[in-house]
Amino acid sequence: MTKGKENKAPNYPMTDVWSRSWYVPVILLLLRQWNSYGYELLEKLAAFGLQAMNPGTLYRTLRHMEQDGMVNSTWDISVAGPARRIYSITQVGETYLKCWIESLGQYQKMMNSFFDLYTTPSVRHQEEDASQKQRKGQHSGSGR
Repeated sequence: MTKGKENKAPNYPMTDVWSRSWYVPVILLLLRQWNSYGYELLEKLAAFGLQAMNPGTLYRTLRHMEQDGMVNSTWDISVAGPARRIYSITQVGETYLKCWIESLGQYQKMMNSFFDLYTTPSVRHQEEDASQKQRKGQHSGSGR
């Protein structure tokens, strides 16, 4: 092994892409629960189970979401220290999130069907099992 790579977790690009596609709807879902600051959103995204997001990427994503009308931001100057942007979901964001929820409902039905089919013994496997039992019965009866 090359030096420094022995403890490194494997990189799965499809997992990274899958995870990134969830950022916008999860951010909207979190903002639907409560208005939030960027840093707080980073923590909540990680707690949700998404891979760590670079803060710069989060703020770019929020800026794009604001340009698309999905979120609003205002400056909060009520706390000690520097002013911070607080983000909230808009009606456009609610509509986007609703579309995601409907799509996920359909996806969940498809996944349930997939797992139901996977866990149900197939005709092929039942025939193979019967054939194996029959062969075992022939072998055990021939030694008498």
